[in-house]
Amino acid sequence: MMTGIEQRFSCPAEAYEASDDHPLNSSAVATLGDIIQARLSRRDLLRGALAASTLSGLAAGPLALLSSTARPTEGERETAKTCFDFNEIAHGVDQTHHVAPGYRAEILIRWGDPVLPGAPAFDPDRQSANAQIRQFGYNNDYVGYVPLPPGSGSSDHGLLCINHEYTAAEVMFPDAGVATAEHVEIEMACNGGSIIEIKKSEGRWSVVPDSTYARRISALDTEMALSGPAAGHDRMKTSADPSGTRVIGTLNNCAGGITPWGTYLMAEENFQGYFSGDLDRHSEVDTAEGFAEHPEKRNYARYGVPSGHFAWGRFHKRFDVNAEPNEANRFGWIVEVDPLDPASMPVKRTALGRFKHEGAESIVNADRRLVLYSGDDQRFEYLYRFVTEGTFDPSNRAANRNLLDTGTLSVARFEPNGTLLWLPLVFGQAGLTPEHGFHSQADVLIETRRAADLLGATPMDRPEDVEPNPHNGRVYVMLTNNKERSGEQVDPANPRGANLWGHLLELIPPAGDHTAARFGWEVLVKAGDPRDPATAALWNPATSENGWFACPDNCAVDHQGRLWIATDQGNAWPRTSGSADGLWALETDGQGRGTGRMFFRVPVGAELCGPCFTPDGRTLFLAVQHPATDGTFGDPGFERPSTFEDPASRWPDFDPALPPRPSVVVVTRDDGGPIGG
Repeated sequence: MMTGIEQRFSCPAEAYEASDDHPLNSSAVATLGDIIQARLSRRDLLRGALAASTLSGLAAGPLALLSSTARPTEGERETAKTCFDFNEIAHGVDQTHHVAPGYRAEILIRWGDPVLPGAPAFDPDRQSANAQIRQFGYNNDYVGYVPLPPGSGSSDHGLLCINHEYTAAEVMFPDAGVATAEHVEIEMACNGGSIIEIKKSEGRWSVVPDSTYARRISALDTEMALSGPAAGHDRMKTSADPSGTRVIGTLNNCAGGITPWGTYLMAEENFQGYFSGDLDRHSEVDTAEGFAEHPEKRNYARYGVPSGHFAWGRFHKRFDVNAEPNEANRFGWIVEVDPLDPASMPVKRTALGRFKHEGAESIVNADRRLVLYSGDDQRFEYLYRFVTEGTFDPSNRAANRNLLDTGTLSVARFEPNGTLLWLPLVFGQAGLTPEHGFHSQADVLIETRRAADLLGATPMDRPEDVEPNPHNGRVYVMLTNNKERSGEQVDPANPRGANLWGHLLELIPPAGDHTAARFGWEVLVKAGDPRDPATAALWNPATSENGWFACPDNCAVDHQGRLWIATDQGNAWPRTSGSADGLWALETDGQGRGTGRMFFRVPVGAELCGPCFTPDGRTLFLAVQHPATDGTFGDPGFERPSTFEDPASRWPDFDPALPPRPSVVVVTRDDGGPIGG
């Protein structure tokens, strides 16, 4: 047992990312762990199969032939080779990245590289907000690809839409010890997103310089519209915006999505960390009853606002909950951006709900309504679905412009019989009434978490990316981990209390109808090392010693309908796997179902995000963020905090004059073939 690794943080940014370790949901509803236990019997787990009887409530789909056995035979491995054809790499950790043999992984763009025309060259010792607002931002997370020309389906020319999640001052600035106004301005410029034009020539990708499409979206100065039911509501109004319809900036942009009409969806995740103040000292006038209660105290407590991880509120009063009581209500949304029109104003679509969004992936249903899925990335939080009221028009892009403003947001409840119920979050229904503090649909959306509590949604093990697969009609849910789940919430047949490793769910819409009120569901894999009985991991027995992973986070479906999984172990990687994060191919069908295969590994302290394929599947874009930060105390031979002057790695430049730099990596096959075979 490694003592202290999960408690010690190598840097403040790492501590901020781990803030979702602390659940804010006091709901007494059964957790997802309880429900999985009810479906998996002790006998079935021990013999390595899920009994058909426990899956009788599912709509369709092959049964999982999974096991906790550690050593597959060669015959089992050969049987599993039904989908992917590459030689996997090995678990490990070092200062650089690794990709499967026969592939090349090249740096496409790094933090500080030029995005807008006239951007200065990156100088880590002379950073400024004015420079950063024209340069590539920090901590690239989601990556989305939009072909050029529009509608062409091109796999050689397009736009990359890239989220920038948060900053890590200790490895960004030479004088990171004391927060300054200039540091905060740079951090605000680093948050948001970048849109870049890229082109492939003679087998190599590069950024098109001075592109007319190039754009930086930031928390510092990008004006955005608020639309949908919460726009203009009193709880959205501030002194700078008395209309409640305009907001400056977006922040902590995690995963996202590309709509069928080619717009870019940015998911605002851990917004609580940027707000400071004291909810118990709202009024500076001390009355006989004490300080006046903050008007949003109950609401903000449910989201962890304020947590004060960043110093923004010291220099920008809108991030002080006492100076601007409503400002935090204007974050935690999905932002829609038109990458084909750099002059267009981004829009926060409030109909999709306010929570710590991880992703915004969508699928066009058979009736042409758009269905969008999103997880709320915190332990014991929920899974959501939004179904548009209107229908997608593939021949009229303009007609889809406000499609995300009207529709029904629902939250998931998992039943022990393998049924998933989608519970609509609609004002006036199921307790979402004035009696419980909801006076309009705007209130329901501003307080989405509390509304979901009242409906009895299923608290889950940190739901992150949710990816519908148009090839098989199923939906894949990444549940990263939940070390806070107690032993009382598990049984000997499914010993996943203190779940450090996470698992994957497969949702099964009946007859492929993503708007249905009831789905089926299955456990696809339970992550962790199958050689360690304590993990109770569940894999296909053909999974090799390098094919298992821990803490699934982002995912992607390629042009063949195959699933790829990126991981995020955070600072616990020395305990959860002893290996750096990476990308795994995962079989979802046939005899190989539940078999992992390791394809890519990041440098020490980094996280892999944003796997994204071109339409032809011959290029894979990967986002490697916060290199040299997470878990450096556990890095053999380094074992100390990582700083600007003394980082655990100087990836990707390996220049003693440059700090580690989050970067987008482009992967192609040496022979030009499709990724993964």
